[in-house]
Amino acid sequence: MLYLVPTPIGNLEDITLRAIRILKEVDLILAEDTRISKKLLNHLQISKPLQSHHAHNEHHTLEKTIEELLGGTVMALISDAGTPGISDPGFLLVRACLQAGVKVESLPGPTAFVPALVNSGLPCERFCFEGFLPQKKGKQTRLKALVGEKRTMVFYESPYRLVKTLKQLAEHLGEDRPAAVSRELTKMFEENARGTLAELAAHFEKKKVKGEIVIVVAGESGK
Repeated sequence: MLYLVPTPIGNLEDITLRAIRILKEVDLILAEDTRISKKLLNHLQISKPLQSHHAHNEHHTLEKTIEELLGGTVMALISDAGTPGISDPGFLLVRACLQAGVKVESLPGPTAFVPALVNSGLPCERFCFEGFLPQKKGKQTRLKALVGEKRTMVFYESPYRLVKTLKQLAEHLGEDRPAAVSRELTKMFEENARGTLAELAAHFEKKKVKGEIVIVVAGESGK
């Protein structure tokens, strides 16, 4: 059995009672960064074996992990923050488990794009999640493909590329396109900024940006 267990994106209170119970019951916890996960587990007073499972080793450890699961080991997969598989490792392992006949159960819980989308003030009944845009090759192609997108668009971005990405979005979608930027969600210095893409680029260009970033952009003709 493999459990996918969402972890808090900032505020440590944002973890479900069920998630805590599962983490206490499993035999092994697969963690994106064991150092970060150890802090959360210590806070929850959970002592379980931790094994590294991240983008750089998941291909190499996949076969062994599946063998252990088939042998009866019950595991939980967690990422540094949020829901495993959403712009974090998880997809390859889930696919391999399903192909091998290993039962997979995903718990509901925190993920950054949902609160960012809901508090953006932009239409959220239909949206598309784009995750991180390609850093170099393919970025312009992806942006051009989104020009006619009518649904609200959601992106993840690093603080170091935020202003550049906002300017590129403005270049392709229009400087007056409504948008919102959320950073440090659920944390002490949470910020939710709203305006046009041009206004947001100018706003964040004047300050040193830190933390995890979610960009929400209105679709074509969105309000």
